[in-house]
Amino acid sequence: MSGLPHAAAPGRRNADGCAGLLVLMAKCRDLDMDSVARLHAASSQLSRNILAASAAIAGAVVLSTCHRFEIFCDVMPGTDPGAARPGILDSLTRSSGVPRSSLSSRFEYKSGQSAAEHLMAVACGLESAVVGEREITGQVRRALSEAQKAGTASGQLTRLFQAAARTAKEVGARTSLSAAGRSIASVALEVATTGHGRPAISDAAVVVLGTGSYAGCITRLLKDKQCSHISVFSRSGRAEAFVAVRGGTALTPMELPAAVRQADILVGCSGSGTRIGVSGLMRWRQETRRPLAVVDLAPGHDFEPHVADLEGIELITLESVYVNAPGADADALHQARMLVRQAARRFEEQQRLRSADLGIVALRQHLHQVLDAEMDRVRNQRERAAAAEEVNIALRRIVRQLLHTPTVRARELAAEGRQDDYLAALDALFGIRAP
Repeated sequence: MSGLPHAAAPGRRNADGCAGLLVLMAKCRDLDMDSVARLHAASSQLSRNILAASAAIAGAVVLSTCHRFEIFCDVMPGTDPGAARPGILDSLTRSSGVPRSSLSSRFEYKSGQSAAEHLMAVACGLESAVVGEREITGQVRRALSEAQKAGTASGQLTRLFQAAARTAKEVGARTSLSAAGRSIASVALEVATTGHGRPAISDAAVVVLGTGSYAGCITRLLKDKQCSHISVFSRSGRAEAFVAVRGGTALTPMELPAAVRQADILVGCSGSGTRIGVSGLMRWRQETRRPLAVVDLAPGHDFEPHVADLEGIELITLESVYVNAPGADADALHQARMLVRQAARRFEEQQRLRSADLGIVALRQHLHQVLDAEMDRVRNQRERAAAAEEVNIALRRIVRQLLHTPTVRARELAAEGRQDDYLAALDALFGIRAP
């Protein structure tokens, strides 16, 4: 009747303002090292593959960090978010090569407002190994940016991730949760310099493998702690450009073994998929008794786990961070979770209002289409265009008056969580189905 885009019937829409949101989530500590590396390697193409495989998915954003691997999806209206889960896992298996049977038992899922609240808690560092860490906020922003570049971030997901970043800022300003400035990386470096015979960070010789955002974070922390002996190696040849901005010394492949031989701390940040094994590290460390702390927190892992068996080497992983992470202040944590819940409710209300606004727009378009059709008929029947234009203006005034009360009522119903009643009424009375 109206010629408007047709989506699901209003009666089938979820009353939840966050209808359609779905997140599949796994903690990396629950996955084997090979699976984590495969998932991380597949993350850049996964969102495109999910959308290509299913018409029921309107958008996808992948959040892949050293601590977690999560897939946020915007499911089309009329599709049960839970029913979309198997197809997403199938896409994940095809993209990563990790067997479907391994993924099913490792990935939990949330939908609707629970999914929105989960992302906000993650962005605030409430779900991190180091509670309150701030690095995760930047990772959430980057995940959205990458999805936007790939063209897979729907409007609802974009608004959700932006709301999560704002919530993290609010929690940081209104609580003392992040006052200590602790992060996964900072705790790992503290572990690396704790113990008999270990130099302070300011006196340590550090070799950083990689030049990505995680390497930048490590280098910044080292600089903040007055570490002056930082060397950087990149298999992709980006070390020179990296140190030109952040400081340090760029290493060539020929210089790397000698630098590792003299190092106190070796940090893996490349995530390239090429791991340093026992034999390689033994060659580099021959003729030295100097203790070495190897920090490996990258999702793809830069070291084989058996390097921990070598004499004089301590392998510091995410598990080490879990054990040594400081506890969060209980009052600050409670306040932060309250702020997260409030932000999730605000987001849900905004989504409800947006849904009601779509109904208002659909009704306005419908009435104006009827008006335009009538005016075309009037113009065709009358020779005086001026008279027809006067009728047009008068009728449009009538349309505005007729729409005033339905518009106000739509917003009132949305505020009460009853926007679906309004959409159902449009469908019942006019056959209008808002997108």
